Amino acid sequence: MLQELSAKELPKVEKEITDFLNTSSANDELKKSMLYSVEAGGKRIRPLIVLATMRAFKKELSAPVYQTAGALEMIHTYSLIHDDLPAMDDDDLRRGKPTNHKIYGEALAILAGDGLLTGAFQLISETTLAPAENVLLIQLLAKAAGIGGMVAGQAGDMAAEKQQVSLEQLKTIHRGKTGSLLTYAFVAGGILAQQTEYVIELLEKLGNHIGLAFQIRDDLLDVVGTTEELGKQVGQDQKSEKSTYPGLLGLEGAKQALTTELAQAEKTVQQLAEATEFQPEVFEELLTLFKL
Repeated sequence: MLQELSAKELPKVEKEITDFLNTSSANDELKKSMLYSVEAGGKRIRPLIVLATMRAFKKELSAPVYQTAGALEMIHTYSLIHDDLPAMDDDDLRRGKPTNHKIYGEALAILAGDGLLTGAFQLISETTLAPAENVLLIQLLAKAAGIGGMVAGQAGDMAAEKQQVSLEQLKTIHRGKTGSLLTYAFVAGGILAQQTEYVIELLEKLGNHIGLAFQIRDDLLDVVGTTEELGKQVGQDQKSEKSTYPGLLGLEGAKQALTTELAQAEKTVQQLAEATEFQPEVFEELLTLFKL
């Protein structure tokens, strides 16, 4: 299922993004900079979750679904551009290619991130969804990406550098920094699939567990993985003295934490299967992406 979605449906999401940027940008260099990072590749996990959620509920994929998934990926890409800047994580490599500021300079990289962020909301606003549904998706995306979600988490992550934080503090940071957009992907898929409030709450719960699992796995790969696996230099967390799960819990403790979050995610998938007409095997396959 996921292989089919990746091969046949993700290209439609990518086309929504590139068509939007090509027709909306009034500055050629800015457009090149944005497209450079968008077209750098990546796993496209967030839009894939949107598509997989629709399929799990046996719903047809349509232009508004591709546009919503595309807007989410635009925001994720903007966050990577800014995250790589010298003032933040100061990375030279992203998705196996030089980071945006290494090609276009810091000023244009910042503006490219700004453009992708604001453009994402324009893209969702231009869908043919019912106004109430459209506004809800925009509102929740702003919350997930902004000062109550990803931006707050990133600020917390920077403040925790060279500090000893508790496990709960680390979870709070990463629920925002990493988990908020992943959770949005599940919730947006549920909204687009016109699910009940209870089912949306279960999808949010699932996203929370997946978000933490994703970050724990990422922290572990920074220690035991390769540059090819990560698409960026390994060992950066230790170099920046970041607060991480392996740093706090040790390698084995972090691996156990990953196992625990994935077990909770699997339990939530079963709750979804009991609550509504649902194909649990779609999400069960999705969960394999977050294992070591």
